[in-house]
Amino acid sequence: MAKGYLFGVACVLMGGLCLSSAGILVRHIEQADGWQILFFRSATFFIMLSAILTVRYRSGTLSAFRAVGWRGMVVAISLGLGSVCYIFALLNTTVANVMFIIGASPLVAAAAGWLFLGERVSLLSVAAMFVALGGIGLMFVDGLLAGRWLGMVIATGVVIGFVIMLVTLRGAKDTDMLPATCMAGLVAASISAVMATDLNITRHDFVIALLLGSVQYGAGFILYTIATRHIQAAEVALFALSESILAPIWVWIGVGEKPSSLTLIGCAVVLLSVVFHCMIAIRKSRKNTGCATTAPAG
Repeated sequence: MAKGYLFGVACVLMGGLCLSSAGILVRHIEQADGWQILFFRSATFFIMLSAILTVRYRSGTLSAFRAVGWRGMVVAISLGLGSVCYIFALLNTTVANVMFIIGASPLVAAAAGWLFLGERVSLLSVAAMFVALGGIGLMFVDGLLAGRWLGMVIATGVVIGFVIMLVTLRGAKDTDMLPATCMAGLVAASISAVMATDLNITRHDFVIALLLGSVQYGAGFILYTIATRHIQAAEVALFALSESILAPIWVWIGVGEKPSSLTLIGCAVVLLSVVFHCMIAIRKSRKNTGCATTAPAG
């Protein structure tokens, strides 16, 4: 097996490990509210990516930002709003519910590609979508019974933002959209700066917010981006499920947040559906390329 492929898989798994820390970090916040957490998380993310882009483009950094055009603005706004929804979903329902609703994003993205871009979707993938929908339905029932329905509704906003971003990116394949992703941090930070009553938080909460912006969000995203250069997008989606699996485990071990039986059943249904869909996509891609290993996805 090619070293590049193994390196790509390792990047996705490490990225999933970083991203999976969101729930446990948010659960250890002492006093800061959602808007305060979001501001420092987003500002840190924006500063981190801005530094990377400056190193990459040097004197052409501003030109790189201008080059994203209107599509870049759509990506920045949709991803920024999705980031807002992500934090508030974690604050209003269990980490397991949030992670597995978001984990169904590959299926929702495939459906959006079929509806808006005319991309072909196999009957098996359609079946996986409906099965996953049933699993999400079980989690929503659990949320209603436990009075945590609001967080689950907010979590669907993360998925919607992701799908809008993805559909937009497919129309700008020849443009580096990392500057647009960077601007998403600025969008989320600007919204939270307006909504927050003040930005005075304890040192403990400030450190956690910085970790959320740099290690959890920043490093996780960068590792996923690197991975797409070595393995297929479908394989990135498959191995990225490590985030959805690990995040509930961390809060279960760390703060005793144990998912209910209904949630666990729903999570299992969603997980198996996404795995099935990703395996179909991987098999189709390898058949089209006629090679045993994967080609760079981006």
